[in-house]
Amino acid sequence: MSDALINGLAGAGGGIIAQLITYPLQTVNTRQQTDRDPKKEKRKLGPVEQMSQVVKQEGWSRLYGGLAPSLVGTAASQGVYYYFYQIFRNKAEFSALERKKKGIGDGSVGMLLSLMVAALSGCVNVLLTNPIWVVVTRMQTHTKKSQPNFTGSPSSEEVVLAAVEPPPFGTSHAIQEVYGEAGVLGFWKGVFPTLIMVSNPSIQFMLYETLLKKLKKRRLSSSKGSNDVTALEIFLLGALAKLGATVVTYPLLVVKARLQAKQIIGGDKRHQYRGTLDAILKMIRYEGFYGFYKGMGTKIVQSVLAAAVLFMVKEELVRGSRWLLTGGAVDSVKPKPR
Repeated sequence: MSDALINGLAGAGGGIIAQLITYPLQTVNTRQQTDRDPKKEKRKLGPVEQMSQVVKQEGWSRLYGGLAPSLVGTAASQGVYYYFYQIFRNKAEFSALERKKKGIGDGSVGMLLSLMVAALSGCVNVLLTNPIWVVVTRMQTHTKKSQPNFTGSPSSEEVVLAAVEPPPFGTSHAIQEVYGEAGVLGFWKGVFPTLIMVSNPSIQFMLYETLLKKLKKRRLSSSKGSNDVTALEIFLLGALAKLGATVVTYPLLVVKARLQAKQIIGGDKRHQYRGTLDAILKMIRYEGFYGFYKGMGTKIVQSVLAAAVLFMVKEELVRGSRWLLTGGAVDSVKPKPR
């Protein structure tokens, strides 16, 4: 089994586990991002308060709205990303070794090349999986209609209407809604800011690779002379790398969510976006720069936790797979260049 396939499958497995753990936070964060109320003075609910509110008003199931397509999307995204990342990484390492033979460089992949590898992998991933995330966003932001409040004695017709539970909003409903609004192209809404967002995993992996390399170098120079990295250390490195990437790229994430959420036709024109630039300009005009950072606290908690779990599980799966395939212990978290 190739390194690319091992990393792809391990990335998918790690992504699914991370998604299951952090999904309620992700649902709350998407709702915060798509909240278009420009009033700054209104007290904003924290993630725990908002989760409690969703459970009280809509039930536990709404915290996991869109979980099924999200798991498919996570597995697909992580699998595609890590598969192509490893392929491009191997080519970059081979190219670096060839340059070293010619007396150019030290044979290692530099920071800039690592950034390019991650960005290219991210672009392939975005183009292939964006339709899944449009559907997930619709399902996360869908809310149950509130029951009517009666004044006086309700009529028999009102009682019947109040007793009717709205049908569940499933994957097929979200797909039909997106297609009904914009046709096939509707499934690629938000693809432009998402393509720019590939800088997030690029920055994340650049920081992760740099920190991991420094940690291994320190280990090799120690008295033990081993570059083994523990699962806890991978967890912490992944969290730190994701934190830095999230702070830099969060405004693009908000714009993407706004474009992918349901557009209210015939409603307030301030809340209707024709495209990325239109969304940015309207957010600046009606909400100020504050609008670009709605829900950032929740996102930091969710994304850092998810990334840390992902890195830890993924590396352990890679380590275990190589151990099973080779029948021996693996002395490094990452494979040595071939």
